[in-house]
Amino acid sequence: MSENIGHECGVAMIRLLKPLEFYQQKYGSWQYGLNKLYLLMEKQHNRGQDGAGLVSLKLNSVPGEEYLSRSRSVKENPIKDIFDGIFRYFSSSAEKKPDEFHDSNWAKKNLDFVGEAYLGHLRYGTFGRNSIEFVHPVMRQNNWKSRNLVLAGNFNLTNTDELFNKLISLGQHPSAYTDTITCLEKIGHFLDEENQLQFRKFKNEGLTNVEISSAIEKELDLQKVLERSTRDFDGGYTIAGMIGHGDVFVTRDPWGIRPAFYYYNDEIVVVASERPVIQTVMNVHHFEVNELEPGHALIVKKDGSISNMLIRVPETKRSCSFERIYFSRGSDRDIYNERKKLGHLLTTTLLEKVNYNFNDTVFSYIPNTAETAFYGMMEGVRAHLLDWKKEQIKALNGNLTEDKIAEIIAVEPRVEKIAIKDVKLRTFITDDSGRNDLVTHVYDVTYGIVKNNIDTLVIIDDSIVRGTTLKQSIIRILDRLHPKKIIIVSSAPQIRFPDCYGIDMAQIGKFVAFQAAIELLKERGMTNVIDKTYKKCLDQQYLPKEEIINFVTDIYAPFTDEEISQKIGEMLKPNDCEAEIEIVFQTVENLHKACPEHLGDWYFTGDYPTPGGNKVVNNSFIFYYEGKEGRAY
Repeated sequence: MSENIGHECGVAMIRLLKPLEFYQQKYGSWQYGLNKLYLLMEKQHNRGQDGAGLVSLKLNSVPGEEYLSRSRSVKENPIKDIFDGIFRYFSSSAEKKPDEFHDSNWAKKNLDFVGEAYLGHLRYGTFGRNSIEFVHPVMRQNNWKSRNLVLAGNFNLTNTDELFNKLISLGQHPSAYTDTITCLEKIGHFLDEENQLQFRKFKNEGLTNVEISSAIEKELDLQKVLERSTRDFDGGYTIAGMIGHGDVFVTRDPWGIRPAFYYYNDEIVVVASERPVIQTVMNVHHFEVNELEPGHALIVKKDGSISNMLIRVPETKRSCSFERIYFSRGSDRDIYNERKKLGHLLTTTLLEKVNYNFNDTVFSYIPNTAETAFYGMMEGVRAHLLDWKKEQIKALNGNLTEDKIAEIIAVEPRVEKIAIKDVKLRTFITDDSGRNDLVTHVYDVTYGIVKNNIDTLVIIDDSIVRGTTLKQSIIRILDRLHPKKIIIVSSAPQIRFPDCYGIDMAQIGKFVAFQAAIELLKERGMTNVIDKTYKKCLDQQYLPKEEIINFVTDIYAPFTDEEISQKIGEMLKPNDCEAEIEIVFQTVENLHKACPEHLGDWYFTGDYPTPGGNKVVNNSFIFYYEGKEGRAY
């Protein structure tokens, strides 16, 4: 993507199933679990650079011993910062106790961050300040191990207000108005209730309080805790957690909006937000890594038993397609093929746009994430050329000379690397005029390839959200090559509606597709549609979310996709640009063809999987109409 759009967080969890001395003997280090966690987090650093954190848990600690250790950072490279700190601490301990340090039993008893379970998190903050208090994992502490709760998640809830008020109705006094704290307290409340229920049961059976603690740890019903606590959640979530005595879990929303994958054998359980990360870190095959199904929880008890349990009744699966297009690692086999197909499905439209003129057309892409879609697009172009060559040869049957055969076979699409991102360039200039000038130099271009005022440049990007980078930088830079025409191709459809499930796209007024629709309404004397939409949204602002209808679709209804694309092209063309500009978007139909298992398309269609989505989009439009800033949930 040519624009910098923040997105959902990443989670990583390790649960060792053997004693630490096993890993010392087999792998040469009791740090095996921590090392794996570091790799899981580093391989997912794309999912959030605002902060990082981890918690380690020791099993079977005795009273008086610390069994939970936490480190968090909001520094520029937070993963490096927290692990540098931990490993410096280990190095210092090794210098002081060189003989004891490699003894796993001594290390577990005497050192922090030595344990059998680890929970890591990478934060992208769509809400709240970028301070240490907002970095996961978050903790709810108690003197009873089985009441200690640690959480880290990739989630956004649309109904934090409802959940917050329910906590207040229970008599609680939440420390902050965020979905993170609300989620922590909601799960914590039902964890307390489950502990109390078990306590009364075992007390009636005549057990002592000490015996009851051990019995609760064995019998604690995490499935019931998660069932009850997530019942009212509206949003997309993958939530991973630890209970102080040693149970760990990860649970996923019933629509499958946010991703979660896991792998286990008789030595280890591994959870991450992305499949290829586990494949790489554990060196296992694609088919050995499982996707956590929507509405389910993977639960590992203190004794190491593993279960996959139903928590919420699964809804129609609406996994986020935008994540497939851009945010996930392209090294995943399925994601790679999906992105290629997105490019391939654009072929016919693009060839029509250039009138099948291969001599005067140059194909390229905007680095770096559009590269895979570009490969798919070029496969489609070459497939068309192969058919054309067959037809030419058949038409000349009996009249073919070697020169003619060579001429036909030699026709190939012109593929060039036109734009090159200058990764070393930083926009450190603070005044607007200087910054704008610097932005135009973020990309370098390859000169001498384009025929002046003759060639058409076809440049594919994976998505166009605001269009500011295209207008301020990329189109201007490409225009320096003096093409006759520039066609910018988005492998994603027009982004028309805000997200409320984890990706930082909450303000509808910033989307270029929305701006184009508004301009068309104004140009055609249809501003009454804007006013009526505002009134409809306002009239249902305080209805229960289940009764709210997405009326913002009315803004787009009068126009075809092509009309909006044309207006976007006009809006994104800089005043000093000489080339003709055209914008081509993927269709929603083709998106579903390319990503058939990931049908979450609310950004493009306004069809939100949860009732809270309709509430958010209407509030977002109200904010736009009233000139308010900020996200609408």
